[in-house]
Amino acid sequence: MSNQTILVLDFGGQYKELIARSIRDAKVYSLVKSGSISADEVRKINPIGIILTGGPNSVYGDSAQEFDADILSLGVPVLGICYGMQLLCHTLGGHVVSCKTSEFGVTKANLDNSSEIFKGVSAVTKVLMSHSDRVERAPEGFKVIGHTAKCPVCAVENPEKRLYGVQFHPEVELSVEGQQVLRNFLFNVCKASADYDLGDYIERKIKEVRETVGNDTVILGLSGGVDSSVAATLLSRAIGKQLICIFVDHGLMRENEGDEIESIFSKMDLHFVRVDAEARFLEKLKGVTDPEKKRKIIGAEFAYVFEEEARKFENARYLAQGTIYPDIIESGGKHNAVIKSHHNVGGLPEKLNFKGVVEPLNGLFKNEVRIVGKKLGLPDYLINRQPFPGPGLAVRVMGEVTKEKCDILRKADKIYRDEIEKSNVKVSQYFAVLTGVRTVGVMGDYRTYDYLVALRAVNTSDFMTAQYTPIPHRLLQKISSRIVNEVKGVNRVCYDITSKPPSTIEWE
Repeated sequence: MSNQTILVLDFGGQYKELIARSIRDAKVYSLVKSGSISADEVRKINPIGIILTGGPNSVYGDSAQEFDADILSLGVPVLGICYGMQLLCHTLGGHVVSCKTSEFGVTKANLDNSSEIFKGVSAVTKVLMSHSDRVERAPEGFKVIGHTAKCPVCAVENPEKRLYGVQFHPEVELSVEGQQVLRNFLFNVCKASADYDLGDYIERKIKEVRETVGNDTVILGLSGGVDSSVAATLLSRAIGKQLICIFVDHGLMRENEGDEIESIFSKMDLHFVRVDAEARFLEKLKGVTDPEKKRKIIGAEFAYVFEEEARKFENARYLAQGTIYPDIIESGGKHNAVIKSHHNVGGLPEKLNFKGVVEPLNGLFKNEVRIVGKKLGLPDYLINRQPFPGPGLAVRVMGEVTKEKCDILRKADKIYRDEIEKSNVKVSQYFAVLTGVRTVGVMGDYRTYDYLVALRAVNTSDFMTAQYTPIPHRLLQKISSRIVNEVKGVNRVCYDITSKPPSTIEWE
């Protein structure tokens, strides 16, 4: 690309994607590469700035990732974050040690806001710390520009060489003024011109797909999620009926979703195939209670069903996937703490005779995918669809998955979502969970022994951290009353008030 680029070097930390996305939100192009990249490769990319991310290792340990120290001599501005700051200082002759007391969570930081990196930031501000090592002595030529009660060196700078480091995580929303710190690095230090936008993305990708595919047929596994839906729509614009969309309906969707997907895509200029596979998925899940086993069974069965259908189209030569940039980043590498592996990263299915993969969204973050979807004319309810796990309701039904349990959860979840959508409550994600717990209740003159449904709602901007949403009690009461009265098999409702961390957003 011709845009100015900020290079994000990945040392295995969980926030690398968020850093890169925050940069793009500021209209500056970001690119994530392994922290072991060579200085020569960095020169070819020609970035206007480099960010060294966090990571799970110690810079002085045997498991520390290789780092080309020449990168710090390229004359390119560098910002080290957490492990990245420690690496910066360690490489340049500073001293990094293990903390006597680790520092995890939100804390007050005292910052020197005369520094270019802290312009416009309060002298005392709340930041997220997450480290077991710390810089004890900064390198020669560096000035300490921040400290906390437990960390005497939480920020450093060498403005002459345009090298900066912060021990805290400015990229997460828990660091109250963190985005200002990032913007200061982009615009004050790197002198970025904010030249990145998605302007002609659709036209460029349509041309690229046509050049790649020619007259061949392309098959896409359509899940109905935001990524695969936007990919299908873009590919339909590019190649029309050359695109075959196979929607494997595993019976684990939310209320009416399968029919909604068919209603949208069966009317597009493409070949739409819906496979009713509910019975075979439920059969495979019989007796399975472990959430990871559920995920693996569903992933494997999806591949089997998809392959069976794909074989019916012998002239198909390309496999299309809704892979997005976070899928590639999260799937990790040699030194990364892998968050999760993605079935759509890693090559072609060996059993199918495809000659290539088409991934029209693989350079975009989720928010960018939604922008493209909007430009393509997809309905808001699909573009802004609530995040939904690949295994569907199977990981929102605790314990063994059955059709009866899925039907109960579908009804309860629909009531919950309908009431939240009608309200004025600001919430990022919300859903119902059918717990494995049954409780005693009374309905009329009869004793019941039915399921407990849990409701979950969180607010977040990054999904790395999240706070539970304080839904008004009157609304919770209405939702609870509707669920226990309208959904047979449920006699109790509770509300999850745990934030992330320590919990995750999903229950499984």
